[in-house]
Amino acid sequence: MKLYKVKKSSIDNRGLYAARDIKNRAKIIEYKGKVLTKKQVEDNPKFDNEKAIYLFNINKKYDLDGDFAYNTARLINHSCNPNCEVYGTGLKVWVFAIKNIKKGEELTYDYGFGYDKDYKDFPCRCGAKNCVGYIVREESRWRIKKKK
Repeated sequence: MKLYKVKKSSIDNRGLYAARDIKNRAKIIEYKGKVLTKKQVEDNPKFDNEKAIYLFNINKKYDLDGDFAYNTARLINHSCNPNCEVYGTGLKVWVFAIKNIKKGEELTYDYGFGYDKDYKDFPCRCGAKNCVGYIVREESRWRIKKKK
């Protein structure tokens, strides 16, 4: 049985929710997609921030384009008070629980955008008490841009 299900989200259209209780440190879902070089991303107008972008920074050489219907993990929304974190192994990216998650709770992680000149283009709608109003975090190994 899958640990998650897709449902309507108050954060952004749809989201992933715990289909059952999930224990801290459990591997929940792989963030799937196509591995691209930084040069391929730079040259592709698909990644111009004018539409939804599901792009992970894997390392200095590669990014992972997760903008595919088979990548259910792309539906996990940002939160300033997340219950999941993303980790990479080689060129694979996995979503893990960072605390116990109750059945029915929305799965979220910190997208980790940096404070660059465009940070105000990415408002946060997570509703957490500690929400900073924008999807930002100063230090992050991973980056995903999801903009509507």
